[in-house]
Amino acid sequence: MAAPILSRMSTAAPWIRIARSRAFALWQPLVEAVATMMAAVATLLCTQAFAPGRDPAVLAVVLCLSLSRSQLDRDLRGRLEAAVVLPAVGFVAIGVGLLLRHLPWMGALVFVGGLFLSIWLRRFGQAARRAGSLMALPFVVLLTVPHGRADSSALLPAWLVPMLVAWLALGWVSVFHLLLRRLRLQPARMPEVTTVPALPVADGRQRMPASTRMAVQMAVALAVAFVAGYVFFPERWAWIVLTAFIVNSGNRGRLDVAYKSGLRVLGAAAGTVLAMSLSLHLTDDPTITGMLILLALFFGAWLRPLGYGWWALFVTLALALLQGFGDATPTAMLWQRLEEIAIGAVIGLASAWFVLPVRSTDVLRRRLADALAALSEAIDPATPVRTPARVVASMAQLEQMIAPFHASRWATRRFRAVHPADWADTLLACHAPAIELIMRGETPGRVRQAVGQARRALREPAALLPALQHLRSMLEG
Repeated sequence: MAAPILSRMSTAAPWIRIARSRAFALWQPLVEAVATMMAAVATLLCTQAFAPGRDPAVLAVVLCLSLSRSQLDRDLRGRLEAAVVLPAVGFVAIGVGLLLRHLPWMGALVFVGGLFLSIWLRRFGQAARRAGSLMALPFVVLLTVPHGRADSSALLPAWLVPMLVAWLALGWVSVFHLLLRRLRLQPARMPEVTTVPALPVADGRQRMPASTRMAVQMAVALAVAFVAGYVFFPERWAWIVLTAFIVNSGNRGRLDVAYKSGLRVLGAAAGTVLAMSLSLHLTDDPTITGMLILLALFFGAWLRPLGYGWWALFVTLALALLQGFGDATPTAMLWQRLEEIAIGAVIGLASAWFVLPVRSTDVLRRRLADALAALSEAIDPATPVRTPARVVASMAQLEQMIAPFHASRWATRRFRAVHPADWADTLLACHAPAIELIMRGETPGRVRQAVGQARRALREPAALLPALQHLRSMLEG
């Protein structure tokens, strides 16, 4: 009698785990989105008290969104670094904004150089990576309100406002993140996978670092976008540059850029249509418009983990409501926005595809190598302290980049028997049994041999899937 019951429980367990994982996939982003928007509203209210106007408000909200996503406040070192760098970020925003307004071509040159530097710094370690992420913030703000004007009723001089807004954003984000951790609503931060040794996955030739190639790609895309915008769309160049920036940011290879470009265009099209529909029923009340913008950003932050298209939809809606429609009719503005977004996406995709291209398969193999190296270290008897932390972190990084490969596999399923997405899915299926093995403290020789075989197979793509399948069978057995 007990055997059938246990059999049914074991059969149902995967479905229970799937249901729980899907519920967590919605619940955790919802909690973090609520905390982010509460921090944004608190920062916004404080900012409007001493610096009323649209520009400080936009800076406050964008900084809260970016700081919450980067989670630089999760440790003391991150908070100190952000407290030092963010004021400088505010001053840079002022200077570049003035250049874009009065010396557009010089401003574009500084803009391109600043974003190039923010990406190129990634090659110098985690501290430089965090500094580069903070450096990129003012440029994103400038693209949302490229022609904003300071409010003359501000109580403080214009040069001091960005510094105070940055500190307020950091303070309120830290407060609400600490509250989440105190209430145990936010999981522990994953460790960075930087010191785990991995076998080489490419040939022995010296190549330009990926961060340098991505920086060059971003610079070329932005330069072309600025030229196209200034020459052909002088009054609405910002959407072209913004789209080129978005599709190239976080570049994980050509396939990732193509996937992100498609989602950006589709999401932006849906967001623009929704914005035009709302414009027919909205009044000119800035309070109502501001509430709708915050609501759109809340849904974008909540649903972003489920798909980049959601983020593109709601951010486009927020930007459309923020910038307004001017004297153009909603229908005319709809086609203008879609045209600019499509042009920016094409520019960004062309830059990633032809300028020092990064193969997405190489990036995937790098992530596979990191995960296998972490697993090898965790089950090595010579490792003094064996924990699953790095395995969990490396698997999470692998999972972050598989959506474009899933889309590619669906589109080419009739032409390819084996797809790189199969590698990632097979290794991710090893996650749960690997963690269970590590937590038991076991180091079976057959599993260590399977891990070593999979790491060696990274050099031979044809042998990689069978090796990963063998590893999975060893772990599950």
